[in-house]
Amino acid sequence: MITPEHLRWHKSSYSDHGGQCVEWAPSYALAHGVVPVRDSKQSDGPVLMVSAAAFTGLVTMARDTTR
Repeated sequence: MITPEHLRWHKSSYSDHGGQCVEWAPSYALAHGVVPVRDSKQSDGPVLMVSAAAFTGLVTMARDTTR
């Protein structure tokens, strides 16, 4: 079982602006093909595991809505 404290998290660049942001664990994603995602404001909260394709879709959608 994966626990959040065992992962190296990368915070969204939008987190510096106080928005609703996420963190992801790129090294785990590269090694396993599954992307762990969590709420940057709740580091001890649940971790959502999504496929690399789903994560790419989420990032694309987020970028499109901020333009």
